[in-house]
Amino acid sequence: MPGLIQQAYVLTGCRRLAVESAEQAFQQVWERWPEVACDPDPAGLARARTHDYALSPWHRLRPRRSDPDPLPADPVVQALLGLPPWQRRTLLLCDGLDLSLAEAATETQATLAATAARLQNARATLSRQVPDLTAGASRQALGKRVKDVPVVTIARPWSVRTAGERRARTLTRSVFGATSALVALVSVISAVAPTAGDPVDDRRSHRHTARTPGE
Repeated sequence: MPGLIQQAYVLTGCRRLAVESAEQAFQQVWERWPEVACDPDPAGLARARTHDYALSPWHRLRPRRSDPDPLPADPVVQALLGLPPWQRRTLLLCDGLDLSLAEAATETQATLAATAARLQNARATLSRQVPDLTAGASRQALGKRVKDVPVVTIARPWSVRTAGERRARTLTRSVFGATSALVALVSVISAVAPTAGDPVDDRRSHRHTARTPGE
């Protein structure tokens, strides 16, 4: 889990969002464990969920919780955070985690050509921002920054599991509660609504149509 937090931090520059991304990924993995257990690469699935959450555009609607931390002094991390999100992620996967181009394409759900273009553009931008960083040095530098995990306060695996179970129970109760309320509402409407067989009170219309003897 600390490795996933560091990856999310390199992607976002926000420690709080990085921790939240890893915790959310582990909760999703736990909630869908029977399916995840059958996956050939559960670790890759957890990583993909972490990256997806970290780079979600929805975080723009909550700026106070996802604002980047003060820009780190590390020029490599600074240059990485200046890249577009998909280039940032592709560079992290290929140069930071040593995934092949095909593996990175599969994980980011992109074509091989698009992934290759993203990687090439990211490397070119990184080399301009950090002139001393060659292609080989880029892989070494990013790998070091992903693996060097600083000491942070993170949730323990057992607490993530507990939170996931509690979340699942809350969701189940909410669904049952909403369903019960809907059934009750439909029953009330059905009870008070007139049906096609109800008799029609025609006394008012009879008064209007009845004629007096002098007419």
